[in-house]
Amino acid sequence: MSEPQIELVPIGRVQSPLKDLAAAPKQGDEGAPDAWLVIAPEWIAGARGIEVGDDILVFTWLDRASRDALEVHPRGDSARPRQGVFSTRSPDRPNPIGLHRVEVAEIADDRLRVRDLEALDGTPILDLKPVLSADASQR
Repeated sequence: MSEPQIELVPIGRVQSPLKDLAAAPKQGDEGAPDAWLVIAPEWIAGARGIEVGDDILVFTWLDRASRDALEVHPRGDSARPRQGVFSTRSPDRPNPIGLHRVEVAEIADDRLRVRDLEALDGTPILDLKPVLSADASQR
């Protein structure tokens, strides 16, 4: 069976004080610092409508992850039994797409400062989407 070719184009990069994977929190709400989403000039118009205080979903390409892992110890804890990566939040997986719920704290030109982003500095950003609320008809 022939699979279609999939092409992903990064729209920007994460700018974060997190440089070391071993020192980074596992999830954003576990002590992740504020970080910047730096959007490439050709994609910045796509961020129009995002406002300070918005909760957004950031999709990233976890470029330092292992792509051949199918089983892991959850949260890297070898005392826990191995599980399939699709039942965990492990970055190591065939398609290492990161999903991060963050709050927009500041907007400055081509950058959005966000809270609770555990992605490492330089991580490619694939997409941004609003978190839908009860008033989802507005988006």
